[in-house]
Parts: sequence; C-alpha cells; structure tokens
Amino acid sequence: MPHEVIMPALGMAQDTGLLVAWLKAPGDAVAVGDVLFEVETDKSTMEVEAQAEGFLTGVTAKAGEDIPVGQVIAIISQTPDATAADPATAAAPAASASDIPEGQIVIMPALGMAQDTGLIVAWHKAPGDAVAPSDILFEVETDKSTMEVEAGFEGFVAALLAEAGEEAPVGDTIAVISTAKPATPVQRSRAKGTPAAAPAASAVSAAPKPTTAAPATLAKPIPAPAQPVAADGRILASPKARRLALEQGLDLSRLIAAGHPQPYHVSDLEVLKALPAATPVGTAVAASRHLVAHIPGDGFAEFARWAADAAGQKDPGALLAGLVAGSSGKALVVAVERFGQIQTFAANQNLRATAICDDAPELLLRDLRGARIATVQMGAEPTPVLTITSTPEGLTITLECAAHQLGASEAITLLSNFAGRMEQPLRHLL
Repeated sequence: MPHEVIMPALGMAQDTGLLVAWLKAPGDAVAVGDVLFEVETDKSTMEVEAQAEGFLTGVTAKAGEDIPVGQVIAIISQTPDATAADPATAAAPAASASDIPEGQIVIMPALGMAQDTGLIVAWHKAPGDAVAPSDILFEVETDKSTMEVEAGFEGFVAALLAEAGEEAPVGDTIAVISTAKPATPVQRSRAKGTPAAAPAASAVSAAPKPTTAAPATLAKPIPAPAQPVAADGRILASPKARRLALEQGLDLSRLIAAGHPQPYHVSDLEVLKALPAATPVGTAVAASRHLVAHIPGDGFAEFARWAADAAGQKDPGALLAGLVAGSSGKALVVAVERFGQIQTFAANQNLRATAICDDAPELLLRDLRGARIATVQMGAEPTPVLTITSTPEGLTITLECAAHQLGASEAITLLSNFAGRMEQPLRHLL
C-alpha cells in the first residue's frame, strides 16, 4: 500500500519546515530507515528517514521550499513509475474541509522519528472552550511514551476532529483553534467521519456524576459501553493517574469492569477506592507493594563492632531492630529473623533503647546475608517484611507489604532510610 511522506513536526510550536535537500531522487528504491531528506526549523536541522519500503514517487516539494507541517510532499509506492495520482494522495481526508471552521490547525505531533500514528488518550478542552498557548489541549500516547500537548495558540477550540481512544497519523489535522468564539464548534470521530455522539472532552473532567454536556456517553446502559477503548486493550489514563495508581497499589482495570468511562484521571482514583473489595473472603491477600533497594556496601559489620566496644551492645538483632525503628521514625516492635531464629524487640527510634519482648511484632526483618538467596518475592504477610540479602556488589534490601499496612509514601521512606542506615550506620546514628 502506498505510504505518504509528510513534512514532520520537529517541535510542538512548529508550523513549517524548510526542505534543505532531497537525499533520494524520484524513482529511487528506498528501504525503511533510509534518509529521504533534510529539514530545517528555527532550532535544528534533522535527517528524516523513510518509514516504508518501496520507491520514491510523487515528489511535490523542492529543496529550499518552506512546507507546512503535515503536508504530503512525496509518496513511497510499490513501483518506481507511480505518479502523484497515487491512490494514497487521492484519498480524501476523514473530515471535509468545507464545514471545518477557519483557524490555526493542530496536528498529531511526532514524538519520535519512527512514529507513524499517535493515540489520543484524552482531550483537556471541549469544543468552544477558550485556550491559551500554554494550556494542555490533549494527551497523546505512542508505543514509547505518553505526553501532554499544549495548544500552541490563543483563541477558542473551533473543531476537534478525533475522539479520545482514536489513532491519527502523524501530521493529520486533529483540531482547529480560531481567534473568535465559534458559533457552531465541530466535534468529529475519525472512525465515522461524522459528529461525535458527545464531546470527547467531557470525559476528561472525570467527574463521577454525569454532566449535562455528555448525557449520551455517561448515562448509557452497561450493554453498550460508552468509554473509548484502545484497539489493543490498553487502558486510557493520564500519566499522573497511572503514577498515583501504581504508588497506591490501585488496579485501573477494575474501573473498566465497573463500567466507568475512560480515559481515567486523578479524580477517578477516588471512584476506584470506593469500589467494593475484590478479594473473596478467605483468599490470601497478595502483596501490593514490592520495593527493592540496592546498596554498594555493607556498613553494618563495622557498626556492630563499634556498638560492642563503645556501648556494650553485642546483640546484632537488637541493633538491626533499632535501625528499623530509626528508619520509620517511631518506636516499633520488630521481629528479627537470623539464622532460622526469631527474636522480638521493642525498639526505640533513637537506637538507644532496645529490649527483648513478647509483644506481637509490627514489622519482621529477615537477615539472609548468610544464605545463598539473592532475591525474594514472598508475598504479603501479617506484617510488613524487610529482607536483607547479599550480592557480589553489596546488599539488596526488599520491602514487601499489603497496601493497608503501609501507604506508598511510608513504604518508600522506610526502605530508603533503612538502606541508608545499612550502608552507613554511624552517619545516621545521631
């Protein structure tokens, strides 16, 4: 199938590119990765590679010309004698230009030189909304990253020509920003080429309640899911929502099962938290937090010798419990398992008062430095578990716990502090 060669966007605010030189002549054979031409913007000059195999045909731009971003400048065809009337050039755009408002066009940007299309994760503005150049207009996802894209112009959203969940080729017009507020802003779906049933941006607010702007989308019965879903099953969510869900041990797929519309944003996490627990009664709870720290050296042995000589503390288990309490910033009952034996200590966060006790432990520390085990992933236990293992490069410290036992920030702080104390105990003593 013929492949269009377009003027790429090398920057988010780029409108045109200067075609410096063609490195292939019409009729030349090209392979994927061959450099086709050089393009210059106000910031850089870059070589643009071919994204398809075939023959360069239908060249419509000359070296030295300024070409609008997204304009087709050549075709990679199956045969060397194809002309500009190639079926690819004859294909009509998804939306007719006659009924699209005039204004500054917004194209699907290229986030990488090998990118052909981008998936619109979410629109942050609805048709008719006012925008500033630095306002986030939409989120786009490629196979490598998800990025927020700024409007780049000041004015009003006159047209959105794709819905969240749809893919658009790099360089295709997906929105129009006009200087005056449009009387009849346009909302389209690329798949249908017709006005969308509801503004895609209405889902961006992620409000739990339906809005008057999108009753058809948010009030549909379950048999006809209204949320946009990527063709390959990807969950559409903002980068911040993904990060917070990971930190808090939340599963975004539960929102899909509950029929909550995509794309997901931070406010949707509150809806997710309010969903009924998915774990059946009697089923073991899986560890929702598994954090690992690597340190280049073990400073504990030297610290243990110093504690024995200077303070008369000769029990390594008590010292380890003290380091754990100091890392948590509060007094803890810590069970220490070393060489198959467990001792329980009431440890002070100042490392000055530890004693063997019979209280139920609040945290278990497994010291496996003398074992052959290098990594662990045991699953959740009744209390959070810190495990120390040896590696040729130093120590590996693993923290495993259930989400209800330690919050994400607590878990990160505890592991970070304990790793620092195991590497340089004396430095953290005071």
